[in-house]
Amino acid sequence: MKLADAKRDFGTVFNLIKDMSPPHHFEFSDPFWVLVTTLLSHRTKDAVTDAAARALYNRYGSAEKLAAASYDDVLAMISRVGFCKVKAGRVIDLAGIIVNKYGGSVPESREELMTIPGVGRKTANVVLSDSMGIPAIAVDTHVQRISKRIGWSKSDDPEKTEEALMKIVPREEWVGFNPVMVEFGKTVCKPIGPRCSQCRINSYCDFYSKNKD
Repeated sequence: MKLADAKRDFGTVFNLIKDMSPPHHFEFSDPFWVLVTTLLSHRTKDAVTDAAARALYNRYGSAEKLAAASYDDVLAMISRVGFCKVKAGRVIDLAGIIVNKYGGSVPESREELMTIPGVGRKTANVVLSDSMGIPAIAVDTHVQRISKRIGWSKSDDPEKTEEALMKIVPREEWVGFNPVMVEFGKTVCKPIGPRCSQCRINSYCDFYSKNKD
């Protein structure tokens, strides 16, 4: 899909995607706990991530208390999360940084967020967009896969895909874009066995046009 076509057709395509996608479940709205949840989510299913983050919240409830937590206790609570041994230390360190460097408030800039160990561009953008309402496009595996299939991006590099999307997606749609795409990716445009024949955007999709025969 050419850039001009993508920009022209974006509203139609995204409205159809929204119609096909169930509401996204947000376990938390508080920026600190969104940050913790997103850090835990790498290589982990949503249900496992949410359960682990909820367990931490129920036990500690604040950045101050989590910063003082025992590594072994945190590890036990997030043991089903991918890379749990690394992440147990990181969430404790993260809490300490938020308390000691930022006075308990999550910073409101991508650059500041990305100085925290374990926080990459995607995580920072999720926190900004989903918990603070600050326009940002988080490119996770769903957004990357769908964007390339449709033809919104030609790259396998998430940062380049983000740059491509910023040229196509109107700024007023950046907040909420990722959750919609995540649900579309889980229910319709799946990694394996995408439901292309039933998808209402297949006439706009490069992947469908190349594979329909």
